[in-house]
Amino acid sequence: MPRPTRRTALVVGAAAVTVAAASLLAHEGFASPAFGLEAAPRAESGACTRLTTAYPDEVAGADRTPTDVKGAAVWGDGAVIVRCGLAAPLPTNDPCAQVDGVDWVWRASQDDDSKLLITYGRAPAVEVRIDTRHAAPDAALVDLSRLVKPIHQGHKCIGRSDVPTPPPAPAAP
Repeated sequence: MPRPTRRTALVVGAAAVTVAAASLLAHEGFASPAFGLEAAPRAESGACTRLTTAYPDEVAGADRTPTDVKGAAVWGDGAVIVRCGLAAPLPTNDPCAQVDGVDWVWRASQDDDSKLLITYGRAPAVEVRIDTRHAAPDAALVDLSRLVKPIHQGHKCIGRSDVPTPPPAPAAP
């Protein structure tokens, strides 16, 4: 039986390193649709494409985690998750907050440790899930409001104080 040459050993070693690296990347979820993410229906819109190219490397102090879900971004291994391309929410009684000129509607979340928000009055809408154990909602919204502000806003949230009080009913005779 012929003795392996140095070149054969190098080729086998390189193949082993390649297989190990691929296994590690698959295990870590690199560039995979992790975190249960699905692309939003309008993720391929021009506004979402522009937004996607502007996603920052860091949000609320968390580094960006690679994902291949169209229109989506993840920071801090799921501490902050963004999806662009949802339908704009209809008028709602859900709480709304304005952060740096962007209206965010707070939505109910099945998880007590996370906050779910969606932009209001912008089409397409941008959804943000923030794990409050690992990221501060106020810091995340400041970073993300700068990002989504260029998406045209057609409507604004209003509070109860913005709704005119109807005149009193006439007195009965």
